[in-house]
Amino acid sequence: MKARAGSVDSLSPTLVLIGLLMVAGNLRAGITTVGPVLDSIQDDLGLSDVTASVLVSLPLIAFALVSPLAPALGRRLGFERCLALSLGVLAVGLVVRSLPGLPLLWIGTGLLGVAIAVLNVVLPALVKRDFPTRIGQITGAYSAVQSIFAATAAGVAVPLSRLGSAGWRLPLGVWAGLAVLAIGVMAPQLRRHTADPAAAGDVAVHTRPQDQPGGAPWRHALAWQITAFMGLQSVAFYVLITWLPSIEKDAGVSAGSAGAHQFMLNAFAIAGALICSRLLARSRDQRLIATAYPMLYVIAVLGILIAPHGGAVWDSIAGLGGGGTIVLALSFFGLRTRHHSQAASLSGMAQAVGYLLAAAGPIVVGAIHDAADSWTPALLVLLVLQVLLVGFGYLSGRDRVLP
Repeated sequence: MKARAGSVDSLSPTLVLIGLLMVAGNLRAGITTVGPVLDSIQDDLGLSDVTASVLVSLPLIAFALVSPLAPALGRRLGFERCLALSLGVLAVGLVVRSLPGLPLLWIGTGLLGVAIAVLNVVLPALVKRDFPTRIGQITGAYSAVQSIFAATAAGVAVPLSRLGSAGWRLPLGVWAGLAVLAIGVMAPQLRRHTADPAAAGDVAVHTRPQDQPGGAPWRHALAWQITAFMGLQSVAFYVLITWLPSIEKDAGVSAGSAGAHQFMLNAFAIAGALICSRLLARSRDQRLIATAYPMLYVIAVLGILIAPHGGAVWDSIAGLGGGGTIVLALSFFGLRTRHHSQAASLSGMAQAVGYLLAAAGPIVVGAIHDAADSWTPALLVLLVLQVLLVGFGYLSGRDRVLP
């Protein structure tokens, strides 16, 4: 794997890549471990369903609130130090939320959300800086690693909770070790500091104030198209992760089968991410890829509407679509910008809006279901949103960059 000349100083590009992948492994493991033991948390702490849903959504809300601030933090500290600091906060948050006391559960979950929000934003900018000609491949690789650890964390949560007296607190805190390990792998990089984007090797040197590093992308249509793509694909993923088991159970599918279908969704997401990364490497214009992957979501939602008993098929198709669309969304931050600071700003914008929608999506879909006493209206709304995702995929996939 070859990084841009001069971008990694005397460090091996392989070491830089390993550090990047270790960071990626921390992006979702601390989140997906909650769902499988949520009933135990509620029983132990006396949380209502509404309170539990807020607890689950808290990291997404933190993503939305903190993402716009992350680019400035990355520029001030340097990307490597920013990542290391965030990993440290993540480790503290994971430990704190596993300690006795309800307030500590909320504080730790909030710290976790803040830390991952910064990691989410800074990582695509780091890819843009160090691997500008391999954005699709590297993004696909770290998305796959992210999905593997997310699925693993969910899969081992219940077995870990049964190992000792700590119960559900053990799986909630154990992933702090992965964050500490990632800091250790990144340690050789901490002496580096992000170079000014106007330095040699960047695509362009801008003279207008709005084009300077950190200039707001909010005024540009292309940035909003990418933001809409990020948001709508996030809504689809988190709605299906949250409600698909309930939809299938209401249709008569057993709880065991519904759980297996969720595993298939996550497994096929890994495949979708890896396939998409290979396709991105072969194309400068991503319109075909960015419309084909959202169409998989459209097919999956239609299938769930018409034949919910075919969950194994629809969840697998949704997984392929979800794995591909998240790789596309993250890759657009690098592919549609001129330098890594601009990529960080676009990433902050898109993830702020995207995760705000992602946090609201499951709540709105649940409310529609409760009002109608049926999943059909909620799924029809989701279907319309995914048709819109196809359109924004076409717009975002055009071969152009922000000014």
